Amino acid sequence: MVSFNPPTNTKFIFITGGVLSGLGKGIVSASVGRLIKSTGLSIIFIKCDGYLNIDPGTMRPTEHGEVFVQEDGGEVDMDFGHYERFLDINTKSSWNLTMGKIFNQILTNERKGKYLGQTVQLIPQTTNEIKNKIYKLSEKANIAVIEIGGTVGDIEIMLFLEAIRQIKNEYGSKNCLFMHLSFVPVLNGEHKTKPTQHSVRELLKAGIQPDIIICRTSEAVARRAKEKIAYFCNVLFENIIDDPDAETVYEVPLVFKSQGLDKIIKNNLDLKNTLEDITQIKQASITNNKSSNLSWAELIKNYKNPQQEITIAICGKYTSLHDSYISILEALNHCRAHLSVKINLKWIDTSNLNQQLTESLKEVNGVIVPGGFGTRGVEGKIIVIKYARENNLPFLGLCYGMQLAIVEFGRNVCGLNNANSTEIDAQTEHPVIDILQDQKEITEKGGTMRLGKFPAVLKEGTKVYEIYGQEQISERHRHRYEVNPKYLKLLEEKGIIFSGVSSDKKLVEFIELQNHPFFIGTQAHPEFKSRFENPAPLFVEFIKSCIKIKKEKA
Repeated sequence: MVSFNPPTNTKFIFITGGVLSGLGKGIVSASVGRLIKSTGLSIIFIKCDGYLNIDPGTMRPTEHGEVFVQEDGGEVDMDFGHYERFLDINTKSSWNLTMGKIFNQILTNERKGKYLGQTVQLIPQTTNEIKNKIYKLSEKANIAVIEIGGTVGDIEIMLFLEAIRQIKNEYGSKNCLFMHLSFVPVLNGEHKTKPTQHSVRELLKAGIQPDIIICRTSEAVARRAKEKIAYFCNVLFENIIDDPDAETVYEVPLVFKSQGLDKIIKNNLDLKNTLEDITQIKQASITNNKSSNLSWAELIKNYKNPQQEITIAICGKYTSLHDSYISILEALNHCRAHLSVKINLKWIDTSNLNQQLTESLKEVNGVIVPGGFGTRGVEGKIIVIKYARENNLPFLGLCYGMQLAIVEFGRNVCGLNNANSTEIDAQTEHPVIDILQDQKEITEKGGTMRLGKFPAVLKEGTKVYEIYGQEQISERHRHRYEVNPKYLKLLEEKGIIFSGVSSDKKLVEFIELQNHPFFIGTQAHPEFKSRFENPAPLFVEFIKSCIKIKKEKA
């Protein structure tokens, strides 16, 4: 039995994927949301993941891609970053349903006797739990976009598929829309539809008939191939939508709109609200107080036709999988669209960096040292930071990048030999970076960090204050270690400016160097709040500085 009644005013859009993983369901989900955002209807995104982790917070980035951090401190799948960047909204941690969360709740219920002696099984107890969570999350939203992670046929997502099949039976076909994203390869110049046919048959085995098929392919699918997909998959021809390779993912909503996907959604779900033309909506802004007044289509035009070019080095230890830094990459893409600048990336694995290899930095116009954990690659990052500081190379240090900037400055400017973070060397003579006092007794990894939105007070007259244009701001955090208060006076005397602190003035949030074109570190992750229409101010000014330095050296 369902213990929670379906919401009365919600429409559901379910998005599944087939053939292979990594096709871009998150981009499709975000694009669909962007198309219907202009209706004025409220939207919620729910991501269902089959893994047994409670959340992805304890997974290494090379295992699952970037861990995205939300305002409320949730550590969630990186697709939530797409939802936020496309729609300029803040998502919630409860919107990420992992099978680990579902099973954990079921076992808790069983131990508390909530099943009243019933045999606890995968069906109905597990599927009921999934439905209950979806219904409760969706009850105040007009549209719920629900993305099922993984690939149809994977055993770990079968319960999610069964649950959404039941939702359609309980809620009605006019309130539920099934989209299936499938790979359509090109072989010898011909689009091959057989993988999609097999994928849809797997979906049919689960009792789900897709209403719309999104064809992920390198180029627009030929009419004959679309006709075959429509015929063999029992889908209307006009509901076969191309999703070809694009120069930027932010072009996808426009590609979908050009094929009438917004109208198909409206008709299938019987939406009464008018769909505006997103190509004409002008609401973008470069900073908190400087509007660029560019429409989505104009931003795409800027992105595709840059007027200048720079090269940025990203120096970290997860460079083998670029998805590990996807929010940083997207923040740079947002700058590209607003500033009309092509940003070439040079990936530098600091695990292998030595003093001689700083030659690789001589051709770049700026350096980003991103966040991370552990000891691998740390000394390489410190070499990079030292080079940027001494050679007036624009530097942006994010979280661990800021902490290591303090370590480098302590060693090479303050004369603190072997200064370090206790994360790297617990016995260091000069722990300029140390763990939070109230975290020292915590042993469970998932709950130890300072996570989510935290306020900062900015110091007037600093570059950071000028960038944000206000005294109080907030950014998202994901870390355990802080600048050690015992060393603040010495660091400040030697030239570090603490341009932002926590609201209680106990923790350092931003640092900068006065006599440097751009040397800024932040304990936070401003990339998590960067949006296509509203790029992160810190990134915008960093890129502007890189452009200026290149012009001065020309």
